[in-house]
Amino acid sequence: MLSATIAAHPAAATALRRRYPLRPRQPLCAPIGTAAKRQWMATARLSVTNALANLSVESAPAAPPKLSFPILVNSCTGKMGKAVAEAAVSAGLQLVPVSFSAMEVPDGKIEVCDREICIHDPSESEKILPSIVKEYPDLIVVDYTVPDAVNANSELYCKLGLPFVMGTTGGNRQLLHKTVHDANIYAVISPQMGKQVVAFLAAMEIMSEQFPGAFSGYKLEVMESHQATKLDISGTAKAVISFFQKLGVSFDMNEVKQVRDPEEQVTLVGVPEEHLGGHAFHMYHLTSPDGTVSFEFQHNVCGRSIYAEGTVDAAMFLYTKIKSGASKKLYDMIDVLREGNMR
Repeated sequence: MLSATIAAHPAAATALRRRYPLRPRQPLCAPIGTAAKRQWMATARLSVTNALANLSVESAPAAPPKLSFPILVNSCTGKMGKAVAEAAVSAGLQLVPVSFSAMEVPDGKIEVCDREICIHDPSESEKILPSIVKEYPDLIVVDYTVPDAVNANSELYCKLGLPFVMGTTGGNRQLLHKTVHDANIYAVISPQMGKQVVAFLAAMEIMSEQFPGAFSGYKLEVMESHQATKLDISGTAKAVISFFQKLGVSFDMNEVKQVRDPEEQVTLVGVPEEHLGGHAFHMYHLTSPDGTVSFEFQHNVCGRSIYAEGTVDAAMFLYTKIKSGASKKLYDMIDVLREGNMR
């Protein structure tokens, strides 16, 4: 770039030469007595290069170990459960060929990544799970069932001393945490498993703690769109709203606009038609008391891969905590993010 500038502007070249005169070229043959000095310098350069190479190898963070352990996805018949099962197989985990679901399937079996999974009714889980725990001693359960089953399922996992990742939203969350705490078992519980969305939630939490009341008097509008099969208000929306409440906003959960009609989702929200069966579009709009200032936070997710991959990372995280004998046993996705060993 500099040489091109000089060629295009001879006057500039003259000015540069006056300011920075060229040094006389050194003779090709070195005077007697300098050969040893040059040899020492070459050796020194080699030593420094080797030292830097060794330093870069030693200081490079170690790659996370390749993990393989049994994982039972409850329930594989749902779209989210199936996505997690596929992600688990892709990650090299051992998918247990059993799942529980009230959904009837042909011959009581489904196929996930060329693996046959036997589907049992949830009423049989207490009878069947103990034998599975014996067969797979390092088993971790991932729960993607329905909101009404959250507390009953967690109580059963705790009763059997079975570590689990709870991806299902809804249920009595306070009771859920108490059940796990009292049972003293390992678990990751989070209403949101998408790693990047969780990072956004963490930023919101930090803001609410550092600047409480920063949005006092502001009006909040919340709209969230999910596939029609999602019955409850998004757990992510609830979490974000709680942070805005700490920031001084007055808002009732009943004010959340839940969009579940496909036509509205396409025309009003802008959801691509191919993702009507699996998406999460969230909008949070804040307006100042006098209407002169507004803020908008939005995150849109199409498909389920972001949640499936995050869930598998959570299961791997939990497995390493169990193997290390960590004193802390109840975790959330913020803990998984802080660990930093995600794929």
